[in-house]
Amino acid sequence: MRPSFSLIALLALPAVLLLPAPAAAQALDDPTIVAIFDAANTADIETGSLAAKRAQSKEVRDYGAMIAHDHEAVRQMGRDLARKLGVTPTPPAGDASAKTQAEAMAALRAKHGADFDRALVEHEVAFHKSVIDAIQTTLLPAIQNPELKALVEKVVPAFQAHLLVAQRLERQLNGTGPTATK
Repeated sequence: MRPSFSLIALLALPAVLLLPAPAAAQALDDPTIVAIFDAANTADIETGSLAAKRAQSKEVRDYGAMIAHDHEAVRQMGRDLARKLGVTPTPPAGDASAKTQAEAMAALRAKHGADFDRALVEHEVAFHKSVIDAIQTTLLPAIQNPELKALVEKVVPAFQAHLLVAQRLERQLNGTGPTATK
Protein backbone atom coordinates (compact mmCIF):
# COMPACT_ATOMS: atom_id res chain seq x y z
CA MET A 1 0.00 0.00 0.00
CA ARG A 2 1.34 3.43 -0.95
CA PRO A 3 1.85 5.76 2.01
CA SER A 4 -0.43 8.76 1.94
CA PHE A 5 1.11 12.11 2.73
CA SER A 6 -2.00 14.25 2.74
CA LEU A 7 -0.15 17.23 4.16
CA ILE A 8 2.85 17.06 1.87
CA ALA A 9 3.73 20.00 -0.25
CA LEU A 10 2.14 22.97 1.41
CA LEU A 11 5.64 24.21 1.70
CA ALA A 12 7.05 23.80 -1.74
CA LEU A 13 8.68 27.16 -1.40
CA PRO A 14 11.42 27.69 -3.93
CA ALA A 15 10.15 31.23 -4.39
CA VAL A 16 11.78 32.16 -1.08
CA LEU A 17 15.09 30.98 -2.45
CA LEU A 18 14.63 32.86 -5.72
CA LEU A 19 13.81 36.26 -4.31
CA PRO A 20 16.16 39.02 -5.37
CA ALA A 21 18.53 40.06 -2.60
CA PRO A 22 16.59 43.21 -1.52
CA ALA A 23 13.30 41.30 -1.27
CA ALA A 24 14.95 38.40 0.55
CA ALA A 25 16.36 40.86 3.08
CA GLN A 26 12.94 42.36 3.83
CA ALA A 27 10.89 40.59 6.46
CA LEU A 28 8.44 37.98 5.27
CA ASP A 29 4.93 38.37 6.62
CA ASP A 30 2.14 35.81 6.82
CA PRO A 31 0.29 37.02 3.67
CA THR A 32 3.52 36.69 1.68
CA ILE A 33 4.23 33.25 3.09
CA VAL A 34 0.68 32.11 2.26
CA ALA A 35 1.15 33.37 -1.33
CA ILE A 36 4.45 31.51 -1.60
CA PHE A 37 2.75 28.32 -0.35
CA ASP A 38 0.00 28.59 -2.91
CA ALA A 39 2.31 29.30 -5.84
CA ALA A 40 4.71 26.55 -4.87
CA ASN A 41 1.94 23.99 -4.47
CA THR A 42 0.58 24.95 -7.85
CA ALA A 43 4.04 24.50 -9.36
CA ASP A 44 4.53 21.01 -7.95
CA ILE A 45 0.99 20.01 -8.94
CA GLU A 46 2.05 20.87 -12.48
CA THR A 47 5.33 18.97 -12.17
CA GLY A 48 3.68 15.93 -10.59
CA SER A 49 0.91 15.85 -13.19
CA LEU A 50 3.50 15.90 -15.97
CA ALA A 51 5.38 13.02 -14.33
CA ALA A 52 2.17 11.02 -13.89
CA LYS A 53 1.52 11.31 -17.64
CA ARG A 54 5.01 11.18 -19.16
CA ALA A 55 7.28 9.10 -16.94
CA GLN A 56 8.60 5.90 -18.42
CA SER A 57 8.71 3.91 -15.19
CA LYS A 58 5.62 3.07 -13.20
CA GLU A 59 7.37 4.12 -9.99
CA VAL A 60 8.03 7.64 -11.29
CA ARG A 61 4.48 7.89 -12.70
CA ASP A 62 3.12 6.85 -9.29
CA TYR A 63 5.41 9.36 -7.54
CA GLY A 64 4.19 12.11 -9.86
CA ALA A 65 0.56 11.21 -9.18
CA MET A 66 1.25 11.23 -5.44
CA ILE A 67 2.93 14.65 -5.63
CA ALA A 68 0.05 16.13 -7.63
CA HIS A 69 -2.56 14.66 -5.28
CA ASP A 70 -0.77 15.73 -2.12
CA HIS A 71 -0.08 19.25 -3.36
CA GLU A 72 -3.72 19.69 -4.41
CA ALA A 73 -4.92 18.66 -0.96
CA VAL A 74 -2.46 20.84 0.92
CA ARG A 75 -2.92 23.81 -1.39
CA GLN A 76 -6.62 23.66 -0.52
CA MET A 77 -5.79 23.44 3.18
CA GLY A 78 -3.64 26.55 2.84
CA ARG A 79 -6.37 28.39 0.96
CA ASP A 80 -8.96 27.36 3.53
CA LEU A 81 -6.74 28.55 6.38
CA ALA A 82 -6.06 31.86 4.62
CA ARG A 83 -9.80 32.39 4.17
CA LYS A 84 -10.49 31.50 7.81
CA LEU A 85 -7.80 33.91 9.01
CA GLY A 86 -8.84 36.65 6.60
CA VAL A 87 -5.37 36.67 5.04
CA THR A 88 -5.05 37.93 1.48
CA PRO A 89 -2.07 36.20 -0.12
CA THR A 90 0.46 38.79 -1.28
CA PRO A 91 3.28 37.57 -3.52
CA PRO A 92 6.72 38.87 -2.61
CA ALA A 93 8.12 41.80 -4.55
CA GLY A 94 10.24 40.60 -7.45
CA ASP A 95 8.94 37.03 -7.22
CA ALA A 96 10.46 35.02 -10.08
CA SER A 97 8.92 31.67 -9.18
CA ALA A 98 6.48 31.56 -12.12
CA LYS A 99 9.30 32.18 -14.59
CA THR A 100 11.52 29.61 -12.89
CA GLN A 101 8.71 27.04 -12.91
CA ALA A 102 8.04 27.66 -16.62
CA GLU A 103 11.74 27.11 -17.37
CA ALA A 104 11.80 23.91 -15.30
CA MET A 105 8.70 22.60 -17.07
CA ALA A 106 10.15 23.42 -20.50
CA ALA A 107 13.34 21.56 -19.60
CA LEU A 108 11.36 18.54 -18.39
CA ARG A 109 9.09 18.54 -21.46
CA ALA A 110 12.20 18.40 -23.66
CA LYS A 111 13.19 15.06 -22.08
CA HIS A 112 11.82 11.64 -22.97
CA GLY A 113 11.91 8.12 -21.58
CA ALA A 114 14.52 7.34 -18.96
CA ASP A 115 16.08 10.79 -19.40
CA PHE A 116 12.76 12.36 -18.39
CA ASP A 117 12.49 10.10 -15.35
CA ARG A 118 15.99 10.97 -14.16
CA ALA A 119 15.51 14.70 -14.76
CA LEU A 120 12.17 14.72 -12.95
CA VAL A 121 13.50 12.87 -9.92
CA GLU A 122 16.64 15.04 -9.77
CA HIS A 123 14.40 18.12 -9.89
CA GLU A 124 12.23 16.81 -7.05
CA VAL A 125 15.23 15.91 -4.87
CA ALA A 126 16.74 19.39 -5.28
CA PHE A 127 13.33 21.03 -4.87
CA HIS A 128 12.51 19.25 -1.62
CA LYS A 129 15.99 19.80 -0.15
CA SER A 130 15.75 23.52 -0.82
CA VAL A 131 12.22 23.71 0.54
CA ILE A 132 13.08 21.93 3.77
CA ASP A 133 16.03 24.26 4.24
CA ALA A 134 13.89 27.35 3.51
CA ILE A 135 11.21 26.19 5.93
CA GLN A 136 13.64 25.63 8.76
CA THR A 137 15.85 28.68 8.28
CA THR A 138 13.55 31.32 6.80
CA LEU A 139 9.85 30.61 6.93
CA LEU A 140 9.16 29.10 10.35
CA PRO A 141 11.03 31.91 12.12
CA ALA A 142 9.02 34.49 10.13
CA ILE A 143 5.50 33.11 10.67
CA GLN A 144 3.48 35.13 13.16
CA ASN A 145 0.10 33.36 13.19
CA PRO A 146 0.08 30.28 15.45
CA GLU A 147 -2.34 28.35 13.22
CA LEU A 148 -0.22 28.92 10.14
CA LYS A 149 2.91 27.97 12.07
CA ALA A 150 1.22 24.79 13.36
CA LEU A 151 0.24 23.80 9.83
CA VAL A 152 3.76 24.36 8.55
CA GLU A 153 5.27 22.38 11.43
CA LYS A 154 2.81 19.55 10.81
CA VAL A 155 3.78 19.34 7.15
CA VAL A 156 7.57 19.28 7.54
CA PRO A 157 7.86 15.52 8.31
CA ALA A 158 5.70 14.69 5.31
CA PHE A 159 7.92 16.89 3.15
CA GLN A 160 10.92 14.94 4.38
CA ALA A 161 9.10 11.74 3.41
CA HIS A 162 8.61 13.07 -0.15
CA LEU A 163 12.35 13.75 -0.29
CA LEU A 164 13.16 10.22 0.85
CA VAL A 165 10.98 8.71 -1.87
CA ALA A 166 12.61 10.93 -4.49
CA GLN A 167 16.08 9.98 -3.25
CA ARG A 168 15.18 6.28 -3.39
CA LEU A 169 13.92 6.69 -6.94
CA GLU A 170 17.08 8.60 -7.85
CA ARG A 171 19.27 5.73 -6.59
CA GLN A 172 17.10 3.22 -8.40
CA LEU A 173 17.23 5.12 -11.71
CA ASN A 174 20.99 5.61 -11.42
CA GLY A 175 21.53 1.90 -10.82
CA THR A 176 22.79 2.31 -7.26
CA GLY A 177 19.68 1.43 -5.28
CA PRO A 178 18.56 -1.91 -3.86
CA THR A 179 16.01 -2.42 -6.65
CA ALA A 180 18.34 -1.39 -9.49
CA THR A 181 18.61 -3.88 -12.29
CA LYS A 182 22.09 -5.13 -13.03
